[in-house]
Amino acid sequence: MQHQLVHAIETALGWDGPVPMGSTFVRGRISDPALLPRLMTPARLLNVIMRRGLSNPQFRVLQNGRELHPGEYYTDTVTRRGQGIRFANMTRLGALMGEGCTLVLDELDFFDPTMEAACRALQWWSHELVQVNAYLTTQDAAGFALHWDDHDVVIVQVAGEKSWEVRGASRPVPMYRDAEPNNTPPDEAIWEGTLRAGDVMHIPRGHWHQATRTDRADGYSLHLTFGFVKRTGVNWLTWLADQCRREEVFRTDLDRWGTAEVQAEQTAALASATAGLADRFGSAAFLAARQQERPAARHVQTVGLFGPPAAVVCVTEFPPILEPDGDRVSVTAAGRRLTFHGKAVPALRLFLSGAPVDIERAAIETGIDAGELADILLREGLCAELTDELRSGYTGLVPPALSSSEP
Repeated sequence: MQHQLVHAIETALGWDGPVPMGSTFVRGRISDPALLPRLMTPARLLNVIMRRGLSNPQFRVLQNGRELHPGEYYTDTVTRRGQGIRFANMTRLGALMGEGCTLVLDELDFFDPTMEAACRALQWWSHELVQVNAYLTTQDAAGFALHWDDHDVVIVQVAGEKSWEVRGASRPVPMYRDAEPNNTPPDEAIWEGTLRAGDVMHIPRGHWHQATRTDRADGYSLHLTFGFVKRTGVNWLTWLADQCRREEVFRTDLDRWGTAEVQAEQTAALASATAGLADRFGSAAFLAARQQERPAARHVQTVGLFGPPAAVVCVTEFPPILEPDGDRVSVTAAGRRLTFHGKAVPALRLFLSGAPVDIERAAIETGIDAGELADILLREGLCAELTDELRSGYTGLVPPALSSSEP
């Protein structure tokens, strides 16, 4: 998927692909300022907050170094049928922003089509799950105190300015659920400065950091934090534990009442079987299974009630795998494995490219019944109908698929 944000991040950080992620702190600058308001603006973020039934802690407000109680910025309404609904109180939020505060909305990609398409493109690029959080800080408010994240982040400053301090890690590759606490940051900063609209920064997992506007007066800052959740050996072992159910030795009860010798024999048998299982289902098998089995993103399904769709787009969380085999081709993605005739390959490459595809144009280019193929991909959940709102998330950021080149 050719997404402008992916190209902009690579160029700004001097990367050639996602391999450098997680290695070192690095920052750079996006060369195209027109990309920033296309991604997000303060007004658009506030519109999302206003029109969604959000709840804490997904949407939070911080002021004077503390997180405000939800009652200070939410309104509970009751419908005439007695149903309780909670919405953000926009009048109160406006007053808080005038005083100076930080609004935090996690998983903005869940509500905004532009962010949805951006995160999907970053997932296809990095082969890791990605979510984006938005931080709008006004006046001279502070953000979160010095802290570290248990995942790698790429921060894009889309509007305004904010001061940052970044320190190194005090514990190698720390985890949210860890064997020991990680509460003491290093004394020295590796970078202190101001992010301005267009600046990009990569903070590896475990690096301590904080951002603030306490050194400023009137104004605001809006930045997007894209979090990349990589898999670890712990995740592999957890998955491997699920695979062990295949073997009788693991399903057998542990011998609580046997002699020490009998228990030692069972432990040895389990250890040997574990080693064999690890050889059969290595980390590469785990990563491949994770990508192939991950369900597709949620999407609108009209099942043809309002007429046949004019365009579709692939919504799998990771790139589908196409494997030609003689006069057949298999497609593996989103927990599905589908088989098609080989003549469908050009059309499949179009539909599974991650870019919007006009069905009628695909039929002209490939010479097959593209509508029938699109229906199959829609029913199986690999593609979604390109509604007006979903289309808006791609317009100007992802060019439509116009050829049947490799996805």
